[in-house]
Amino acid sequence: MSRRSWLQRLSTLAFGPAAATAAQAAADTSAATGATDWQRLPDEEWKRRLNRDQYRVLRREGTEPAFSSALNDEKRAGHYHCAGCALPLFSSDAKYDSRTGWPSFHTALPGAVGTRTDYRIFVPRTEYHCMRCGGHQGHVFDD
Repeated sequence: MSRRSWLQRLSTLAFGPAAATAAQAAADTSAATGATDWQRLPDEEWKRRLNRDQYRVLRREGTEPAFSSALNDEKRAGHYHCAGCALPLFSSDAKYDSRTGWPSFHTALPGAVGTRTDYRIFVPRTEYHCMRCGGHQGHVFDD
């Protein structure tokens, strides 16, 4: 493959049917009431819904330490979901070992992620975000 991408910080994602998360419960509750406009949730609500590390990565675009995610070695079949709103983002079929210390995927599910250019380190990088809630998922790199 001439272009492979990898996303950092995917420990903010919950692994499909294998893991029940607070985000999934919140998404189920919101779906039942039709009440959540994910893009407009106030910061205080995100702090209530997410743990401190999830909030730092998803809402403040932080970085988790390399090799710290349990999902780095995850091998089960299924989908990886956004920890903020439970939207399926990646299939386990698209996961590969980038040897970077972060769970890595070569393709996102159709319509699941959006991108924008990030210049925070003065070098342009492509940043991925969940299309439903805008939660930061990491960066994509050519290699």
